Amino acid sequence: MKPTPDALLPSKSSGPLAAWAIRHLSTLIGSLGRLARQPGATLMTVMVIAVTLALPAAMHLVVKNARAMSGNWENALDFSMYLKPGVSLGDAEQLRALIAQRADVEQVQLISADEALAEFKAQSGFGSAIDYLAENPLPHTLVVRPAPTNTEASVVLLNEELANLPQTDFVQVDTEWVQRFLAILDIVQRAIGIGAVLLGAAIIIIIGNTIRLDIENRRDEIEVTKLIGASNAFVRRPFLYSGLWYGLGGGLLALALVGYGLYALQPAVARLSGLYGGGFELLSLGLRESLGIVAVGVLLGLSGSWLAAARHMRRIEPR
Repeated sequence: MKPTPDALLPSKSSGPLAAWAIRHLSTLIGSLGRLARQPGATLMTVMVIAVTLALPAAMHLVVKNARAMSGNWENALDFSMYLKPGVSLGDAEQLRALIAQRADVEQVQLISADEALAEFKAQSGFGSAIDYLAENPLPHTLVVRPAPTNTEASVVLLNEELANLPQTDFVQVDTEWVQRFLAILDIVQRAIGIGAVLLGAAIIIIIGNTIRLDIENRRDEIEVTKLIGASNAFVRRPFLYSGLWYGLGGGLLALALVGYGLYALQPAVARLSGLYGGGFELLSLGLRESLGIVAVGVLLGLSGSWLAAARHMRRIEPR
């Protein structure tokens, strides 16, 4: 026995919330089915959205891996604090322990004046001449390694704060090239943000134009629906869900493109890392970053479809 049309509708006892949910679920599935009936056009739109989302995501990964690589340079960011001649070894040890407690410092090593002189004597070739020195001319030295979470600005601030300590004679920094590199990464990161905003606007335009064409193709259907009393919100709902599916499909495909790019680059990166005797591996997108890309795709899809539907729906009225 076939169910009657009334049996397919939500019962009165199910409540208004259940009826609202069933209507939206039906529209959601129906919009997906409509997109599936035109796979060529749908796939082209989803691919354009995916490439547009994948570009800033890939650039973000480049910066992320570059920062990780700079963090693996270990002593490349170290700088030396030469203490004043009057600072005793005990005071130098206390200062070392105090600086090591800072959150922006990963490690502090104390090199005493005697250790420095012995190393200089062994490596300079002036061993016998150094024995005639009346006193040790070398000061106690602290080798400070900033934490990997530091930015270029925070490293400069740390350097200035330690240089202004009363026990410090001067601070020697040989890593200005690393700081310039980190500054370049900050500029690139901001440029990626600006580019992502522009590409997001492009996605809204693409989806809006697609929805506009769909509205024009269904103009007669919309006029008939409005003629029997349907509201603009009811008529607009399928187009909003179409934008949602476009954004969701584009976000998922963007993740697949970025993942394939990492997979393709992995052998070359492993070979280069082996030549330099390192163990660097490419970092991929985290769970939060992946969900963020999909969420941005869905949000842009809904925004583009809503703008197009709200603008063109008012122009279509029964004649």
